[in-house]
Amino acid sequence: MKDQILISQAPTRAEFTPLIRLAVPLMVGLAAALLIGVVDTAMISPLGTVPLAAAGVTTAVLIILISALWGVITAISVQISQAEGARDAARVALALRSGLLLCLLGGGAAALVMIALYPLLGPLGQPKEVLAILLPYWMSMAIWIVPFTLFFGLKALFDAVGRPWTAVALSYLGVLFNVPANYAFIHILDLGILGAGLASILSQCTSLVAGIYVLIRAPGLAAFRQRVTVAWADVWSQAKDALPLCLGYAGEGGAYAVVGLMMGWLGAEALAAHQIVNALAGLAYMIPLGMAGAASIRVGLAVGAGSQERLRPILKASFVMVTLWQAVAAIVFIAAGRVLAETMSDDPAVIDLAVTLFFIVALLQVADGVQGTALGALRGMSDMSLPTIITLTAYWPLALPASYALGFLFGLGAVGVWIGYTLGLVAAAVALPLRFWALTRV
Repeated sequence: MKDQILISQAPTRAEFTPLIRLAVPLMVGLAAALLIGVVDTAMISPLGTVPLAAAGVTTAVLIILISALWGVITAISVQISQAEGARDAARVALALRSGLLLCLLGGGAAALVMIALYPLLGPLGQPKEVLAILLPYWMSMAIWIVPFTLFFGLKALFDAVGRPWTAVALSYLGVLFNVPANYAFIHILDLGILGAGLASILSQCTSLVAGIYVLIRAPGLAAFRQRVTVAWADVWSQAKDALPLCLGYAGEGGAYAVVGLMMGWLGAEALAAHQIVNALAGLAYMIPLGMAGAASIRVGLAVGAGSQERLRPILKASFVMVTLWQAVAAIVFIAAGRVLAETMSDDPAVIDLAVTLFFIVALLQVADGVQGTALGALRGMSDMSLPTIITLTAYWPLALPASYALGFLFGLGAVGVWIGYTLGLVAAAVALPLRFWALTRV
């Protein structure tokens, strides 16, 4: 019996190394994108609670748009990884070119949507003192969406064809540029929060231009530079695959953004505390998000190669690693929440509330990691529709009403809003793995 158990566990153990090799650079690269937001938050925080709250409002809406665009990026990644698993370089090149065109269209549309949303912030109850200074930063971050989407569409190629550390280097090139640019624009040129937005645009464009240069010049990528004719049918095919992903990710990101808007109803201090927790917890979430990306690529490669028996071991190994990490993150948030908050604000009320929110965030870490990883694995199988329904149901009919009820009707404030959101995470963390298990019966 013991030998049989060891044999059954062998495929899962075999997946640890390739998942780690792929997930680590994905995590590090994704953390770079969040570090730009952390740098913005750290550079803005000396300006006071109101500018920090303005960054929080912008982040809340950006989350919705970036989450929707992440569906486009995921669809590109799945197509490239399945083509690479089948060793079809021409299909990889076609998926990349049509995907980048789709990223340009999607990023431009998202920027226009963000600009159109600005007049609605007042009717949605955001603080007047925040809205008085918000517009320049808001518009600059709307522009930032376009190079962000194009870069991550290009990054999908590097990740799927075995060059993830190239993507990491390109990502951190932007981070290195962002730090001095933020300081110069905000504090030397005295542009305030507009300076943070301009620095983010220039940083992301730096990474994008460098990525295009690598694609054009690297000898190992020559097979993916071959001339392929991209028809609108190819773009439309990717768009159809991306649509349910966009809805699912936007459903999750939109629910989280509504949580941010609810914080605005509680005042500038609650919004500032939420921004601190959002910036640092978002950075920690890059680990499970990287694992979800690795699981998606590994599953996509297995599907492309026709290796059905590898699918469950990939998810099992992913769950083990993401659970361990999330447990560590939870301990850090509980033990060091006050220290983390004090690095971002000197307002005692903001710090005290952020410490409490860090404790709530710690409680949801494992569920968040499990649902995200399972979702990534399902994407790798091109299972789009039902996971989207599961996600939308978990967050909108369940999490958001619970957040409003606990936060406002029961008077728990910011803590109640976060507890209600946790209920949606737990529901998704149960339903999504069950869906994967149902699809992978051999």
